[in-house]
Amino acid sequence: MTEQAASPARIILLGPPASGKGTQGRRLAQALGLGYLSTGALLREEVEARSPLGALAKPILDRGEYLPDDLMCRIIGEWLGKQTGGWVLDGFPRSVPQAEFLDGHLASCGLSLTAAISLEVPRSELLTRMRGRVECPDCRWTGQIQQVDDRQCPSCGAGVVARADDHEENFLSRYAEFERLTRPVIARYAALGLLLPCDATAAPDHVARTLLNHFPPQS
Repeated sequence: MTEQAASPARIILLGPPASGKGTQGRRLAQALGLGYLSTGALLREEVEARSPLGALAKPILDRGEYLPDDLMCRIIGEWLGKQTGGWVLDGFPRSVPQAEFLDGHLASCGLSLTAAISLEVPRSELLTRMRGRVECPDCRWTGQIQQVDDRQCPSCGAGVVARADDHEENFLSRYAEFERLTRPVIARYAALGLLLPCDATAAPDHVARTLLNHFPPQS
């Protein structure tokens, strides 16, 4: 199978915790008509459901660590196998072995990655965002507490709550994991000419417009 010139986009979103991957990933996928997967939201759902995957993931997530590469690759491989069009992956790949897995999967389908977006935000601002971040347990909308009225989700109306993993010790551990494991992934995509760095310190609407300028809507 060969890739067609007008093939739907396949985009990955990289960035440290609280950089806005969930917000921008959902917007990008909706605007371009693409499938969307947040690995973080998926794992939190499994933890809350007390599934076997959730039981395995919870102690790892509580320590602010990434799940093992083999497990994450299996989860993502199953999801990708169900996709018939383009997609946005939020939070994968988080390590070089995961990036190599994704390359292999795409190559086996005669496809390639369209772009890797890196959301850039200083650590001090990330900490501020983390302290004010809320999430909807029903539709998985994420944002800042000042974006909601009466603690109601602006997407579905359910009540929003602070994320269970949003405390400073956990954030600092996740940030250190990002620097250790994901920075090399960003450098890898830069060397391949696929990286789109984005200053994500602006308002979400501005960041979304900036990103969409790189991806003309699919016909």
